[in-house]
Amino acid sequence: MACCIAPPDEERRHSQTIDKQISQWMYEYQTTIKFLLLGAGESGKSTILKQMRILHVSGFSDSERQEKALDIKRNVLEAIKELTGSMERLKPPEKLMDEDNKNSLEYIDTISLIENYDFPQEFFDHATHLWADPGLQRAYYRLNEFLLVDSAKYFLEKIHIIRRDEYVPSDQDILHCRKRTSEIQKIEFSCKVPKKYGGGSQKFWMFDVGGQRGERRKWIQVFDGITAVLFLVASSGFDLKLREDPLVNRLQEAFNLFQDVWKSRFLKDSGFILFLNKQDKLKEKIEMGAKLSDHFPAYLEYTSNDADNITSEYEKARCFIRDLFLDETKRQNAASSICSSDDYYNYRRNSKKRDCFWHYTTATDTHNVKTVFNDIHTMIVMLNLESIAPS
Repeated sequence: MACCIAPPDEERRHSQTIDKQISQWMYEYQTTIKFLLLGAGESGKSTILKQMRILHVSGFSDSERQEKALDIKRNVLEAIKELTGSMERLKPPEKLMDEDNKNSLEYIDTISLIENYDFPQEFFDHATHLWADPGLQRAYYRLNEFLLVDSAKYFLEKIHIIRRDEYVPSDQDILHCRKRTSEIQKIEFSCKVPKKYGGGSQKFWMFDVGGQRGERRKWIQVFDGITAVLFLVASSGFDLKLREDPLVNRLQEAFNLFQDVWKSRFLKDSGFILFLNKQDKLKEKIEMGAKLSDHFPAYLEYTSNDADNITSEYEKARCFIRDLFLDETKRQNAASSICSSDDYYNYRRNSKKRDCFWHYTTATDTHNVKTVFNDIHTMIVMLNLESIAPS
């Protein structure tokens, strides 16, 4: 049987086509800005990724919104279950004030064991009664004593909307929806470059990886070629413990993780941007009387810079948390210049120092995230221009 051998010209054309594709892919890879979202569990990484879809892609499809509707109903169940389950464990404990609500409690305990529960109207009746109970409300205002999903109040106050058959989640609903990240997620998008910086568009890739301890072994898979790390800190976690380890403070865990990432040899050439996230929750806690000094005694001796112009306990608390992290970067690199990205003009790409830029953020606030990302986008463009400018 004769063998079919491709003519030399055809082989050469095929090889040239492959070479061209590889060259194009390498160009795209090298010119794309790659962000890696890092941080401990429940710090807001997935919310930032969702914001990028809203701001720079096409948002969420109808089918995705329907899928999120089910996740949101699960968030309602999780919130009620966590609240009612914590009441007796509190010291002193809280009790339901309405005797009739004990039937609702039994109902929630029963259905929480059912897989693929379809959330009939009966469920929302029971959830509404429980959320309105004064005893459960008192438990909610002691939320620093137990773990509760951040979106609990947001969704429990929207039960009358979520229960509707025609309910379609809004962008805000999707941003508040909590679903644990157990795999690496990636989003691609482009942004216009201002004419004064050369015009055209800039392509971005953003990666989100799980933040729980069991997920961190996957991080090394996406470290290669990262332009900048966006490290998120749940600032409001200063009085909470880890789900994985009830003896470890959440903010302390974030700080320990920050130390490891900052010193990582795999990321030594990557930019570093610190998001001091969940500022809305931090403000709420401080105004409700939570004491940062109960968990971080150094707060009692803390004095901020005059430039911070502190006028409230919340502002002092957020500055303390900021300096807790930024002081660590100074210790690791004495030549480091610590500044917000408003000061990116002072950054010199060819210097050996390493900079840590920072922002106060609320990941569920689209306007806030848009402003912060525009800042970062401009900063990155400036750094790229400086890196190719003749010395």
